[in-house]
Amino acid sequence: MTDTGHIGVIDSLLDTDAYKLHMQQAIFHQYPNIEAAAEFHCRSHEDLRPYCNDIQEQVNRLADLSFTEEELDYLATLPFFKADYLDYLKSFKLDGNQVDIDASGEQLTIKITGKWIDVILWEVPLLAIISEVRSSKCYPNSSADDAINQLKEKLSDFYSKAEGTDLSQFNLVDFGSRRRFSKDVHHAVVDFLKDNMPEFKGTSNYHLARTRGLTPVGTQAHEWFQAHQQLSGELADSQQLALNRWLQEYPDSLGIALTDCINMDAFLRDFDLRLSKRFTGLRHDSADPIAWGEKAIKHYESLGIDPKTKTLVFSDSLTLDKALAIYKHFVHRANISFGIGTQLTCDLPDVKTLNIVIKLTECEGRPVAKISDEPGKSICRDEGYLTQLRQAFKIANS
Repeated sequence: MTDTGHIGVIDSLLDTDAYKLHMQQAIFHQYPNIEAAAEFHCRSHEDLRPYCNDIQEQVNRLADLSFTEEELDYLATLPFFKADYLDYLKSFKLDGNQVDIDASGEQLTIKITGKWIDVILWEVPLLAIISEVRSSKCYPNSSADDAINQLKEKLSDFYSKAEGTDLSQFNLVDFGSRRRFSKDVHHAVVDFLKDNMPEFKGTSNYHLARTRGLTPVGTQAHEWFQAHQQLSGELADSQQLALNRWLQEYPDSLGIALTDCINMDAFLRDFDLRLSKRFTGLRHDSADPIAWGEKAIKHYESLGIDPKTKTLVFSDSLTLDKALAIYKHFVHRANISFGIGTQLTCDLPDVKTLNIVIKLTECEGRPVAKISDEPGKSICRDEGYLTQLRQAFKIANS
């Protein structure tokens, strides 16, 4: 594996998840001057401080990148990007001064502060940098060939277990940008899936979508809902405001809604008949996927909406085996899609995966949080605010 100290881990601003640009365009039109802060958190029990200098060097390199004319021409072919936003991207640069990397404590800490419209594009490249720097130091002899050999075995096992199952409705999308072993592994995995798996339908990565002719996939992330906690008059109204603001930006596209910023029950209370009709489907990202899917289907049916007209996207720590089990349970009851990340792009022999995240923690100088359907997935040090959030959405203390 190449030493990351001598190359740029990220060499294109399009090497990011699609939903980042989709959210950034909405911010550009609706909240261009809002201030925000995001923080890095390592959920794995691994000391990342030794990589601080290498990570800082890679962050410094990012400041040299800008969107190329070819990249902007590609984005202009997509129906949901507006000309004024693409003009804005012509001069967009990442500002390394917004990123504070510190190894003086018990674990590596990173905080990003600035305008939300800037902060939002740091998450994916930063996480990819951290992951690849760590991989190059811990597993210098591992390669893309190792990943592909492992993938071949997994696909063989997948098709063996799927024997007799109609896979015509199985849709797999690459969600592996943020925690990939390396850029080379990510590219090799996507290329192999494109050539060898008919059920592979797209990628969340805009660079790969452009250069491989794949469908880009992604709508919004938790931060869209989190920020609205401080952008709405009443906290209890924030989730509906986030959903309606999204429809304002994308009335006829990008209609998959993320359900677990608070939790599924609180989301469905806000997801009324009008919203349920307008959005094309829902995305699962925490807790039991079968229970979640059953709740989604029951919700649609209670409103007189045929679930077969809606899409359920599953994206929480999936493997091919987990996806197949979910598919067998829900096939022909709704449209089903699977976003698999780490278990595709960081699955190599004897490599321990790293669970790292960057989450929004402040908006306009005030705290934001997610409660989620799964304990341990929130970053919020303000217990008073968490209590306020639970009260606003009628969530019992866990």
